[in-house]
Amino acid sequence: MPEPEPVRLGRKRALPSCPNPLFVEWLTELRDEAREKGLKIQYTYQKAISSLNKYPLPLQNAKEAKILQNFGDGICKILDGKLRRYRRENGLNASIHSLPEAVPPAGGRDNNSLAPSRKKNAAGDQGKEKGGGGKRKKRDYVPQKRSGGYAVLLTLYRQIPGSKGYMFKMELQAEAQLLCDKSFTVPDLGSKYTAWSSVSTLVKKNFVMKTHNPARYSLTEEGLALAERLESAERDDEDDEDGEDGEEASREGEVDQEGGDGGPGLVDLTASDEDEEEEDDIHPAERPPGAAQQRREDEGVKPPNSQAASAKRSAARLLPGAYDIILCVDFIETTGGGSGGHRKQELAKELQRNGVKFDVRKLNVGDFLWVAREKVAPVPGQLRAPTGRELVLDYIIERKRMDDLCGSIIDGRFREQKFRLKRCGLRRPCYLVEECGSAASHLSLPEATLQQAIVNTQVVDGFFVKRVQDVRESAAYLTVMTRYLIKLYQNCTLICRSRELEGDGASDEERGSPSCSLISFTEFNYGAIKNKCQTVREVFARQLMQVSGLSGDKAAAVLEHYSTPHSLLTAYERCASEAQKEKLLSSIRYGKLKRNLGPALSRTVYQLYCTQGALS
Repeated sequence: MPEPEPVRLGRKRALPSCPNPLFVEWLTELRDEAREKGLKIQYTYQKAISSLNKYPLPLQNAKEAKILQNFGDGICKILDGKLRRYRRENGLNASIHSLPEAVPPAGGRDNNSLAPSRKKNAAGDQGKEKGGGGKRKKRDYVPQKRSGGYAVLLTLYRQIPGSKGYMFKMELQAEAQLLCDKSFTVPDLGSKYTAWSSVSTLVKKNFVMKTHNPARYSLTEEGLALAERLESAERDDEDDEDGEDGEEASREGEVDQEGGDGGPGLVDLTASDEDEEEEDDIHPAERPPGAAQQRREDEGVKPPNSQAASAKRSAARLLPGAYDIILCVDFIETTGGGSGGHRKQELAKELQRNGVKFDVRKLNVGDFLWVAREKVAPVPGQLRAPTGRELVLDYIIERKRMDDLCGSIIDGRFREQKFRLKRCGLRRPCYLVEECGSAASHLSLPEATLQQAIVNTQVVDGFFVKRVQDVRESAAYLTVMTRYLIKLYQNCTLICRSRELEGDGASDEERGSPSCSLISFTEFNYGAIKNKCQTVREVFARQLMQVSGLSGDKAAAVLEHYSTPHSLLTAYERCASEAQKEKLLSSIRYGKLKRNLGPALSRTVYQLYCTQGALS
């Protein structure tokens, strides 16, 4: 018998090249842009690329691609727009079924290659290519002009001279918003992403560094180099626009002379004259060296960071008459069901009846506080008025009914709330205690215990305690306090300070007069978040305060000597005997009277951290 022919393995013929390389290339660019911005539409573009690669026939326009899977009206409209632009640049007879000769093939493209090469991006960097070995060369990241990443990089770059070297989230969002067309806080309709979403990309690509808590944002070396390139390109664009504006102004001047009817001229709603006013208000001694000379020499070309520096000087303070004192009420105090909800609604009605300006918002600590809100005039051409800056006055109130006080003592919230009020950064915390009358006799704790807790709050913990009978008296006290603070701060220039840079303590000179160095409401409320990320020191303090009899002052005294559990355990290991270990903390002094912690508490803490196995 004749031998059978051997089976031939592999492809019998080479597959044809992609018949629509331009469409594939454009879709690939759209996919990469969406991937850099973190948009989910990148997956739609990828599916469209896969469908187009499988289609063996050439397409004359994007409308014919509607028969393919994952090609909708939106993608077809984008491709048709790119096709019209391509034909304007290369002629109506230019072939769309092959790449232009100016674009080199990627990695020696042969007949079996289905993926087209990429064009170079605007920065002159080659896109992702197929090289020898199948590796892809990453394209340099350059954010689109007036995008979120673009605005963040330029803002961080312009604030470097004479600044602290970093920015907090809220101040970075406020200043970067001027350089971005998309909102940093409100997502577009039908999307959950804002301009701030691009910051995660900047952090991932090592252009921006995020540290500390609250978060601080600063530029890395790579980010500084990229920001310098963006700043240089921005200045070049401004120079080109200034030249074009000069020509247009001369032409418009001729038109105005011909018309001469005294009608309203053209108004540029995108320009802002606030920068010129703020610069004129600065005293000559406060101007940077050479600023006046440079301004006379060239009004059109501004040095980098000059606008940001002048804005920072004006943003550092609020002048008398430029702000209103507003009472902030925690939303829990105005909402709720049942009889308690009726009383809370009564509080809001009483404040309105007394003519008190108040704002209901979420407060992470306390129930009432006051802010100095900047007066901001609406900007012509903008739908929403700009948000004024808010600085928190040094007065915060925690409101307690007797039944609420009883419950918070039983479950341990009372000590924890006092600890957080002391650490919130405001220097004059207050407790507003509402008596329940005969209802206090039906509570879980004896009335004497509740009265003793109130006295300890005032005498031992140092809080100011105000006793009232009902909700109406609470509203009356808040009304009096609001009017008192308006008069107290009416002639004060308020300066914004940072808790982390300047500390929380008040100097002796500030005790008798209102403090004009205040923290912003954003920084205050973020720093008071109950379940935010905590340091080892903060967790150690909370552990110590769970020990019966170990108050916040005593825990703070222990932390001054041993800031972490590791340091405390190391100190125990250095002790020679068990008796010495039990008395290690007994001589630590706490509070204003500088009393000793005592041997009993010292022994309890030692047993808690050094006993092997379960505690008996």
